[in-house]
Amino acid sequence: MEISYFINSLWQLSVSMAPYILFGLIFAGILHELIPDSIVIKHLGSSNVLSVIKATIFGTPLPICSCGVIPLANSIKKSGASKGATLSFLISTPITGVDSIMATYGIFGWIFTLYRIISSFVIAVIAGILTNIFDNKELNGSAAKEYTFVDEQSCCSQGNCCENKIIKKRFSIINALKYGFITLCSDIAKPLFWGLILGAVIASMIPASLGEILKSYYWLSYVIAILIGIPMYVCATASLPIAAALMLSGVSAGAAFAFLTAGPATNTVTIAVVKKMLGNRSLFIYLVSIAAGSLFFGLGLDYIFNINDIDPASLVHLHEDVNMINILSAIILWCFVLYFVITPYFIKKSNGKCCN
Repeated sequence: MEISYFINSLWQLSVSMAPYILFGLIFAGILHELIPDSIVIKHLGSSNVLSVIKATIFGTPLPICSCGVIPLANSIKKSGASKGATLSFLISTPITGVDSIMATYGIFGWIFTLYRIISSFVIAVIAGILTNIFDNKELNGSAAKEYTFVDEQSCCSQGNCCENKIIKKRFSIINALKYGFITLCSDIAKPLFWGLILGAVIASMIPASLGEILKSYYWLSYVIAILIGIPMYVCATASLPIAAALMLSGVSAGAAFAFLTAGPATNTVTIAVVKKMLGNRSLFIYLVSIAAGSLFFGLGLDYIFNINDIDPASLVHLHEDVNMINILSAIILWCFVLYFVITPYFIKKSNGKCCN
């Protein structure tokens, strides 16, 4: 691996991911301002099946990729969501989205689109339920108390009894940006940094003739597609032309679908963040659920989907060039990441100073 290939891969990853991550940080900050923590705790805080289903339904239509979902997932986790609900949100959100659903319909038709929505929903729900069963170490009551303590203290300090009372606050774009680019960005900066480095190493080592490799190993193409898709960064919409090209080159619809599911659902960056945010056991459930689900639904698709339904002409309109927004977003993102990596204790020390 030459250093020039690595640098080029790192830059390509950065310009592809940066706009979505920055959008995710902004959107997470806005949601934090608009949605009270008590609502998240009420609907997503319990370690039961209903909270997992709610998180999956909430995440399915959001047009956010596997990196843009990171700050959102971290935000709902900080607001009191259970591990299972957080993990199901992490899986369901990047696989589908309004933009991706429409693009999937345009390329593959309604059967493939419906199958993709249902499969992502099932995988996310199963992963969330397994997490709540096998990695439920948090006391939700304590978590809820922790996140409501500030509001109760500020209310009762004025002489009012505010138990079970929700304090409404005005929306502030400044507070939203502070929450997104300081609170959340500082949490994901280090795993994001190492995830980008590792992702660039992997991307620079993957051969260009991916379709030929999967075609040569027909019966193992599912496993190969999953092993390549899991660490690779590719958003739900951008993965569509890759999957279509694989199918047109002779790879089975099931193997292409396995890549289409595993690729957007996770990557090296998300893996690093999940490990820090939810722990090793949840990370194991996360990866196994995606791999097994992609394999299962990929095999199932070969029985109900006909590759001849694909319109090759639709691929022509899905190429995306790097523009000034991508470049500026990458520069801004790296400034924040390097700042929080190099000076990890800067914000804590500045917030902890006592003014005399």
